[in-house]
Amino acid sequence: MNREQAHEILMKYMKGENYITHSYAVEAIMKGLAKRLAPDEVEYWGIVGLLHDLDEEQCDWQHDLSVHGPTSVEILKKEGIDDKVLFDAIKAHNPKCGMKAKTKLQYSVLAADPMSGFVKAVAQIYPDKKIASVKHKSVMKRFNEMRFAAGANRDYMEVIEFTGLSLDDLIDVALEEMGAISDVLGL
Repeated sequence: MNREQAHEILMKYMKGENYITHSYAVEAIMKGLAKRLAPDEVEYWGIVGLLHDLDEEQCDWQHDLSVHGPTSVEILKKEGIDDKVLFDAIKAHNPKCGMKAKTKLQYSVLAADPMSGFVKAVAQIYPDKKIASVKHKSVMKRFNEMRFAAGANRDYMEVIEFTGLSLDDLIDVALEEMGAISDVLGL
């Protein structure tokens, strides 16, 4: 599956603008992480990021978090996709579905998912609400304020260290890659 096919599937199942822009943000971060961790798989890692929340509007994850991830896999199978690596990465981004991250790809999507929302939350407190205004130091400061963006799982962001990268690296990648598509993200 290439990016165009993945995007078609995303648009077929996802309608909410915030969910779509979140998917683009995670795709961008995943591509940035792949440049450092798996340079030959940048597009593939991007696809994992793009599709990680495919089932967001297709299942009742608010009442049963264990269905988030496995439902995406079922959707992809229905669409004719057969890719265990992709399926396992999508499930690993939500440990509550029973899949624990074990690979660099899985740890990366687990960390990139909350980091995308966290960086967006930091940008939102700036007067211009632009990611270009956000500095690494500001993200780190807010990271240590547990009440700020309390829903962004900091433990998940920190699993990036299992890839050999640091939290600082993840923040730098998120700022750079989300900044590169700031017009698409509305930031």
